[in-house]
Amino acid sequence: MTRLRVAPAYGQGRCRLYVSLPDGRHVAWYDRSAAGDFGPPGGGGGGDDGADHGPPAGDALPDGGRVCLVYERHREAVLAALAPYLTGDFTIGPPPVPTAAELAGLTLHPDDDLAPNRPGEALHGSLGRAAPAGRLRRDPLRVQRAQLAAEELLGAGLDLLVDAGWRILHSVPLPGADRVDHLAIGPGGVLAVHTLAARRLRVRVQGSAVRVGRADPVPLLRLTRRRAERASLALATAVRPVLAVVGAARLETYAAPSDVRLLRETGTPALARLGGVHKPADIEALYTVARDRRTWLRA
Repeated sequence: MTRLRVAPAYGQGRCRLYVSLPDGRHVAWYDRSAAGDFGPPGGGGGGDDGADHGPPAGDALPDGGRVCLVYERHREAVLAALAPYLTGDFTIGPPPVPTAAELAGLTLHPDDDLAPNRPGEALHGSLGRAAPAGRLRRDPLRVQRAQLAAEELLGAGLDLLVDAGWRILHSVPLPGADRVDHLAIGPGGVLAVHTLAARRLRVRVQGSAVRVGRADPVPLLRLTRRRAERASLALATAVRPVLAVVGAARLETYAAPSDVRLLRETGTPALARLGGVHKPADIEALYTVARDRRTWLRA
């Protein structure tokens, strides 16, 4: 059984217990009310080494409640990790979709609305401020222009999924100058898409490493997965990582992880056939939350 770590997070009058893997990925969480809190950080939940070891094992959570499980395959390990803190009857399942009541009070300022973002929105700004390259020196922005073209091409294909009930956001900013290139919310779930501009080179995916042409392999699937995990934390729902390879002469895969979907630019129509995860009302609720820039401050 996978060894999991339980750590508390405090805010807004409540304590949330996060259950995470050794590499830091959250696999579940449990909210407790302020009435049952075991105190602020440093008040008995940690050791002398400064690490966060979770709440005292003898301090149980209030009766009832729900364990929000992001990854079903970790169900048994999550219940074992939370066992010292759970009492009474409780439920366990996927994180809930925001309710209509929670969305009713949402008033979105235009500056916080991500819906108008174009594919590669962040790159448009940086390229617009850059000075042109000289005739005798290499264009330092060539890679960025290729990346922008790839995001525009893939984004145009994703936008066509709207007719199949999907909602699409582009260039979603994350804290730390990172971003999700494309976020697709639809009947098949929530997809965080990372775009790789292959520039007519061969792309080889082996394990978590991706090699473009003769360049050194890079752990691109790890980055793709991490962005999806941050999106899952912000949206409080499961998000699947997708690596979209655009403009590759050939795509080769060897023992690629099954949790990251690989996509060519010609494969976006196939996403319309995915279903069975979210209903139309759930899609709209998630989209309303996702388009708010402030949502991503907690990613």
